[in-house]
Amino acid sequence: MRPDCSDDDALLEVRASRIHGRGVFACRPITEGMRIIEYTGEVISEEEADSRYDDRAMERHETYLFSVADGKCIDGAVGGNEAHLINHSCDPNCEAVEVDGHIWIEAVRPIAAGEELTYDYAYERTEGDEARADFYGCRCGARRCRGTILAPRETQSSAGLTGPRGDQPP
Repeated sequence: MRPDCSDDDALLEVRASRIHGRGVFACRPITEGMRIIEYTGEVISEEEADSRYDDRAMERHETYLFSVADGKCIDGAVGGNEAHLINHSCDPNCEAVEVDGHIWIEAVRPIAAGEELTYDYAYERTEGDEARADFYGCRCGARRCRGTILAPRETQSSAGLTGPRGDQPP
């Protein structure tokens, strides 16, 4: 059962998002630095992730993989929680932090009740991505939107965290 704000103890709820499909929203104010939710799901190898999700065979990008430092991936679509529904933004209010092989979503600024939680997916850029710009298009609507969920050109990802994993063509 997905949480909703009708439960007085709920921190988050899942509902329709203006960014994409469904999103995760704060039920009450969240303070900067707060560890909000763990990104959970089946832990699989990179090889298994490659066999499950092939961007070249998809009409649109729809994976819920998060690479972690030990060469494993967390597949939020299998046994995951609502964290896999947190959408991308080029001006995020959260970030993903790896702690001992676990991915935690933490607030990078105060988040108001009713505000959608977002983080920058910053998928690793690989050869051929530019030809599929529409596949990795961004709909966040941020004033400084870079138009893609791929990592900014000047960086790949910060702090060694490889981030949500878009299956890249080999």
